Amino acid sequence: MPNGPLIELRAEGLYCPAGDFHIDPWRPVPRAVITHGHGDHARAGSGTYHLASAGLPILEWRLGAQDYRTHAYGEAFDLGGVRVSLHPAGHVLGSAQVRVEAGDRVWVASGDYKRDPDPTCAPFEPVRCDAFITEATFGLPIYRWRPTREVAAEILAWWQGCRARGETAVLFAYALGKAQRVLAELAALVPEAERAAHRVLLHGAMAQGVRIYREAGIAMLPTEPLSEQPEGRRPRTDAFAGDLVLAPPSAAGSAWMRRFRRASLGFASGWMRVRGSRRRRGYDRGFVISDHADWPSLLRTVEDTGARQVFATHGDTAALVRVLCERGIDARTLRTEYGDEDEAP
Repeated sequence: MPNGPLIELRAEGLYCPAGDFHIDPWRPVPRAVITHGHGDHARAGSGTYHLASAGLPILEWRLGAQDYRTHAYGEAFDLGGVRVSLHPAGHVLGSAQVRVEAGDRVWVASGDYKRDPDPTCAPFEPVRCDAFITEATFGLPIYRWRPTREVAAEILAWWQGCRARGETAVLFAYALGKAQRVLAELAALVPEAERAAHRVLLHGAMAQGVRIYREAGIAMLPTEPLSEQPEGRRPRTDAFAGDLVLAPPSAAGSAWMRRFRRASLGFASGWMRVRGSRRRRGYDRGFVISDHADWPSLLRTVEDTGARQVFATHGDTAALVRVLCERGIDARTLRTEYGDEDEAP
C-alpha cells in the first residue's frame, strides 16, 4: 500500500502494515516495538520485543523473561522491509520514540515524552517526519511546568518542615520514573555531609525500580527499604518522624499507612497543577512534577518535527487538535487504549 499510512490503528494497537509489526500493542502480537516500560505501553504475551537498550532492565522487571531485541538510540534496523530506529523520548529511563521510514516517507510515534531536563534519562530528541503520533496527556493550556529544580526545593523545604514538627513526610509518586527523578533532584540539593541526617525510606513497590536506576549509574539520595526497618513492625509509632517515605499512590488510605503516627502527605504529579485535584485526593501538599510534555512543549514539539499530519492520543486531545488545525496542520484524534502510567508494577 504505497499511499497508505505507515502506522494505523488496529484492534491490537498501533500497526505498521509495511513492516508487519505493532508499536506498544495492548494485545499480544508476533512482533512489538516498545517505547517504554509503563504498564499501558508494555504488556506481556507478544512474540518478540524490540526496545532501546537502556530500557531492557525495566522490561525484564515488568514483563519477566521474553524474547527481547535491544537497539542503541539512533541505530537503524529493518523490520519487514521498513527502516526503524529508536530515539530518546525523555520520559523515563530507556524511553524512546519510534521512527519508521519507507521509501521517501517518515512517520514517528512518540510514546510518552517530555522536554524538561531530567537527570535520570536521555533528553528528548526532536525527529523530523511527515506524520507525528503524539501523546496529549496534558493537552490543555493550563498545564505549564515550572523548572523541576524549583519544585524539588519545595519538596525539600516541606520535608524539613515535617522534621521540625516531628512528622513523617510521605510522598506519593509513580514507582517507575517519578520516584527516581525526585530522588535525583533531591540529591543535587542535599550536600553529602548532610545526607546521613536525611533518611529516605521506600515502600516495597519502589525498591526494584530505584535499584535499576542506581545500576544504570543514576545519582540519587541513599534509600533504605521501609520493610527492613524493625520499628516498622510496631504500628503508629514515632520511629519515622522526620523521615521521607516514598510510596505509590495506591498506598494512600491503605492499612500500610497505619505505621505512621503523624504524617504529612504529598503527591508529585502533573495533575497537581489543578488545585482541586489535591483537595479531592486528600493530600496536604501537591508538587507539580510531570514526566509528560506540558502544553507549550506539545506545540513546540510538533513544530520541531515539521510534521504536516499529526495524530494526538491518550489525553486531552481536542484542544491540541483544534490549535494545530488552526495552524494549517492536518491534525486529528487517534483513539487508543493508552492512559495514565500504572502506579506500581
